[in-house]
Amino acid sequence: MLGSIGLGEILVILLVILLLFGSEELPQMAKKLGKGMRELNKLSQNAKEEMRKMLEESEKKDSKHLRG
Repeated sequence: MLGSIGLGEILVILLVILLLFGSEELPQMAKKLGKGMRELNKLSQNAKEEMRKMLEESEKKDSKHLRG
């Protein structure tokens, strides 16, 4: 659905945001949004790493159980 949004619609949305929040608050909001996205990405990477470790441990236990 996001693919159907054109450049004109994006510009209208950005203009509305600018009018609602003002030019002084936009850089602060963008900075906070960037920090939040970085934190979310970091948490996602950590979760993936933990899942990978758990899967490896589970596979090791299964292979030992099948051998023994």
